[in-house]
Amino acid sequence: MLNISNVSKSFGGIKALNDVSLNIEKGKITALIGPNGAGKTTLFNVINGSLKPDTGQITLNKQIITGLEPHELFSMGVLRTFQISQEFQSLTVLDNLMMVPENQLGESILNSWIKSKEIKLQEIMNLKKAKEVLKFLNLAKLSYEYAGNLSGGQKKLLELGRTMMVEPKIVLLDEVGAGVNKTLLKKIGDTIIKLNKEFNYTFVMIEHDLDFIARLCSPIVVMAEGSIMEIGEIDEIKNNDKVIEVYLGKGN
Repeated sequence: MLNISNVSKSFGGIKALNDVSLNIEKGKITALIGPNGAGKTTLFNVINGSLKPDTGQITLNKQIITGLEPHELFSMGVLRTFQISQEFQSLTVLDNLMMVPENQLGESILNSWIKSKEIKLQEIMNLKKAKEVLKFLNLAKLSYEYAGNLSGGQKKLLELGRTMMVEPKIVLLDEVGAGVNKTLLKKIGDTIIKLNKEFNYTFVMIEHDLDFIARLCSPIVVMAEGSIMEIGEIDEIKNNDKVIEVYLGKGN
């Protein structure tokens, strides 16, 4: 569903992405791994419109999306989470979800005068959806807790909940396991699998925990020095000498 074709991106004299081509299949959980500086985050930033590629083309369901702004891609169902959670800390967990849907009528002062009934109905629908999402994530008991008070793992679950408010076509997960304890990491993994199996969410995830990747992901894409180095299943990746040398390190 997502096609990346001959994409390059340079910063000064450094080539962060070097002629990257990759197909992301619908309904898959694809892992993107590699050492620091491999170009993983740059590729995410190019896909979601935060950076514009120097060359190449990206299509979503055969529609060209190269160069579109993040908010335009959000409207098309391309969502991205971050290694450091981007929650609204001073708002409740429930309100964080309520803010996600686009084109809310209440955002217009004029609408607040002439469309009060429509605004109320929309708010009721968004509230119902948000409560369903929190129940799905087992976060309902934290609905009225300030998001800034959540643990790292709970914040990652909240970010997944925000994607659920808009039913995305593809979700880019940036190190969802970073700084999360093993118990919550398992819960996050269970949630990703459930969203994939029950709702056919397509995920692409940057991750370093190979055990976590092995449980969730197929295929696995290895990047090094801005290029695609290898694509395969976990056993192929773990037994690839080039990957061991570049990613895992000699002697490991």
